Amino acid sequence: MRLCTPVSLCLAAAAALLPASAHAESGPSCGGPDTGDFPLTTRLHGGPGSYRAGGGYGTWYLDLTNTTGRTCAGVHPVVVLVDAERALQPSQPHLEFYADGRPHPVHFETTDEDELVGALTGRPAEEPRTAGATPPAAFAGFTVPPGETLTVRLRLALTSDAVPNEITANAAVVQRHGDDGEWVGQSNDYRFTVEAGPRPARPEPEASTTASASATASTSITASASATAPATGLPYLAEEAKELARTGLTSPAGVLAGTVCLIAVGAALLVARKRR
Repeated sequence: MRLCTPVSLCLAAAAALLPASAHAESGPSCGGPDTGDFPLTTRLHGGPGSYRAGGGYGTWYLDLTNTTGRTCAGVHPVVVLVDAERALQPSQPHLEFYADGRPHPVHFETTDEDELVGALTGRPAEEPRTAGATPPAAFAGFTVPPGETLTVRLRLALTSDAVPNEITANAAVVQRHGDDGEWVGQSNDYRFTVEAGPRPARPEPEASTTASASATASTSITASASATAPATGLPYLAEEAKELARTGLTSPAGVLAGTVCLIAVGAALLVARKRR
């Protein structure tokens, strides 16, 4: 068995594969003499540089190239996610891979190193089933013919409660042999960031509430302005002027009354101007 580096990546992959070992199928090894090189060249590529928490899926690809003259069957990549904040929870990344024309879910678990690991061994995504129908079997693994490249499509999304973060994805590749397995490949790193999700929109006030508030404010302003307006006494003086017009200014009393009225009007206007 070839060594896989870093060691924590291999331990994480083993932890993810062991729970599903009961479904493993035996097959011939695709590895030759132990030369230190993996028989499968593995490469992650095509993924976006950032994901928004609560946003849609981002698609990326895993290339498996068989560099040997033997067929590699029962191949199971194991995706490892390492986040800088050590805050990523197993329920937050939603990863799926495509095989046989269908999406298969990847279930993540946490290791002692705070890594998330998920083996590509899941069942197909939920589908309608008839009563008594046998559930679909677990994914048996990929088969890569000698000298050929198999490209696996994956897609990833993150739930809205994921915090801003920096994540590195890597894939270790295992070929199953019954309850045992052999490391046959390890990928490059795929780095991406997680951006905060959109904030919930604030509810708009109802139209009736807004109109009522505007009417109340307008009434209050009008009442306040009326209460503070200066009292000039001009309506009373106007009535006096009308009376003088009816009686005339020919009598001495009328002349005296007219003079007093004019003086009063002038004084009232002067006081009103000063108050303004």
